[in-house]
Amino acid sequence: MKTVGIGVDIIKNNRIKSLSKNKKFIRRIFSKKEILISKKILDKTNFFSKRFAAKESFVKALGTGFRKNINFKDIEILNDKLGKPYYFINNKIKRLIEKKKKIKKFQLFLSISDEKDYSVAFTIIEKI
Repeated sequence: MKTVGIGVDIIKNNRIKSLSKNKKFIRRIFSKKEILISKKILDKTNFFSKRFAAKESFVKALGTGFRKNINFKDIEILNDKLGKPYYFINNKIKRLIEKKKKIKKFQLFLSISDEKDYSVAFTIIEKI
């Protein structure tokens, strides 16, 4: 396997705290599934902060930022049965990675963490 993209992002949780009460902001940044999952979470600030950082770290690993027809809702972060976060790879994301990185088979790695004041995310794109 070969690493073809790395991205990291950190965000101050207070930045998201005030915005997380704004339904328009939430609907613009997060997928319906992410919003549905958030309803079961007590600490919505950290939930949304970690996902915001993950979306930012993904576009950094891709090397595009939020342009070229990619937006926050295109990137969806879910958790497996044990709670490990992962990127849900929809067709748009798959095509973007294939085109930008010129690869057909790839694997995405995501690590997210939070503390009282900050959330951080780290993304790796590997060619298989």
